[in-house]
Amino acid sequence: MERLEAHTPMMQQYLRIKAQHPDILLFYRMGDFYELFYDDAERASRLLDITLTTRGASAGQPIKMAGVPWHSAEQYLAKLVKLGESVAICEQVGDVASAKGPVEREVTRIVTPGTLTDSALLDEKSDNVLLALAADKATVGLAWLTLASGELRMAEVAPQQLAGELRRIAPAEVLASEGIELPGYVVTRLQAWNFDLESGRRRLLEQLGAASLAGYGCEDLMLAVAACGALLEYAKKTQGQALAHVTGVRAERSGETLRMDGATRRNLELTETLRGEPAPTLFSLLDECATGMGSRLLRHWLHHPLRDRGTLNARHEAVEALDNAAAAVHAALRRFADVERITARVALKSARPRDLSALRDSLARLDELRAALPAQAAPLLAALAADLATPRACLALRAAAVPPGRGRFGPRVGPGGRRRRPCRRRSARRSTARPRRALRRRRASRRRPARAH
Repeated sequence: MERLEAHTPMMQQYLRIKAQHPDILLFYRMGDFYELFYDDAERASRLLDITLTTRGASAGQPIKMAGVPWHSAEQYLAKLVKLGESVAICEQVGDVASAKGPVEREVTRIVTPGTLTDSALLDEKSDNVLLALAADKATVGLAWLTLASGELRMAEVAPQQLAGELRRIAPAEVLASEGIELPGYVVTRLQAWNFDLESGRRRLLEQLGAASLAGYGCEDLMLAVAACGALLEYAKKTQGQALAHVTGVRAERSGETLRMDGATRRNLELTETLRGEPAPTLFSLLDECATGMGSRLLRHWLHHPLRDRGTLNARHEAVEALDNAAAAVHAALRRFADVERITARVALKSARPRDLSALRDSLARLDELRAALPAQAAPLLAALAADLATPRACLALRAAAVPPGRGRFGPRVGPGGRRRRPCRRRSARRSTARPRRALRRRRASRRRPARAH
């Protein structure tokens, strides 16, 4: 306390807030800049390649400082998140005019790799997943949340299957207690008491607004429920509020999808090449979706091949019903915003005016989309919507239709899904026709007599 009182009033306020978040960077709002001080300033200047300077002195020592403009903070946050860093955003919440001494400030949100919701920090075509795991000697309980859509899932696997599950889910951040090593992943360590079963059950029931977990099919997944409790508490803490858009949970069982280990997924190059590049892969070949919602759903389906023939047949029937109207549906969907992520930001009270206007425009186009859908497709799409975990997003907004004759889904696709090779003679004629016509025109112009003026 003596050391704190030796500082200036502003530095006292900063150090009190920093003491609550000792292990992460603190963006401290001062006017038009987010400032970082002392060790945070040195660390940020190295990671972000920004200037390290000093500002006066406090407690007899110069104050190391580095800062970024508030209007361009998103690009710096994106860079820090890619490096696996977490950032606490400290805003001015007091009235500047009436403040005596430093303006009152508090941390309004914490940005971590797994809790991003801002569209500027997210990849449009892939989900950003936060995962928590609780383990004993025989079982590992997993719970994962896509905060940008409100989709919450859980499962239990054997310890030897953990590597394959992590590669399937591809979490941006993993919450785990001490003693669990996960090389290659951004891991946030939590105290063991965060994974208590009774606390986890209570938090999950409170989040769902339910009296029992029996209706969600996860009452027997004790370790997964414990992990889910830690996950929800961490996400709520980083957002600084309740997660109003997380209204359900889905338990994944081993018999629902085809299980593939990490080596199989890597060699199949579903969404990533052997070199770690996004293309060429099966996903990059198939992705002609009109919206980011459709691309994310396609990516999810590729990593979760179903075993239930009924759902697979429903998908095939929906594709067949949409075949003739694909061009009109695709054109209508291209004008829709990312409704799924906008509704999540509305629930988290972080939506901006452009988000609200985009949501308004998208809702106004629902009649246009409904008119483009064939009548026989409506009941099929309604039945298929049960396969989606997030009830807020309409299937017509998530599944993007591709017009026939366009891209890789057009007539260039042959039997069995193989791409047809173009005729070499035909392509040769096309490639040489224009140069030959141009050459004949030049020769004719040379032989033509000049006109008298």
